Amino acid sequence: MKGELRKSVEDLKQASDEELMVVYQEGHEEAFMLLYERHSAKVYGFLLSRLRDRPMSDDVFQATFLKLHRLRGKYDPSLPFAPWLFTICRTVMLDAIRAQKRVTTHETLDEVAMMSVAAPLPSEPARLPDFLPDLSRLPANQRQALELRHAEALSFEEIAVRLNTTPENTRQLVSRAIRRLKSWMPG
Repeated sequence: MKGELRKSVEDLKQASDEELMVVYQEGHEEAFMLLYERHSAKVYGFLLSRLRDRPMSDDVFQATFLKLHRLRGKYDPSLPFAPWLFTICRTVMLDAIRAQKRVTTHETLDEVAMMSVAAPLPSEPARLPDFLPDLSRLPANQRQALELRHAEALSFEEIAVRLNTTPENTRQLVSRAIRRLKSWMPG
């Protein structure tokens, strides 16, 4: 039995990444270990060069391979493995950056809230400036695309997936929404 396993591991070392992924989908952990050996240094280098933060890179690195494990059943062997892996890596990295921005934003908002408690109350309720346009007047698809692009800082590709359209159409929706908003603003 050990001879068979050793032989199969030796055979796996000769397999392509795509073949290893298929074997991993069938439940063979050895295939994952070989994929990890082949790609872990490249993934970590990619993360470290982009994030320039070792602890965050470590977290995203680990989350990337966990996500690969969770998504292994969705891998299509007709597609090259490395771009699929780096797409997962990029998505996990962007999610981590967004999460960090949310934490920073919440901390900043908490500081503002604390300052407003200490500040004297205004004599009349605060009003929004008259020049801010009413986003509810936009068509729903334009408003949604604009909010995803600017409020959630998603890429056109990510928005296209959420809106079930193409990235090109998403760009047009955002562009039209901005033009429409500009036309409503005085001056």
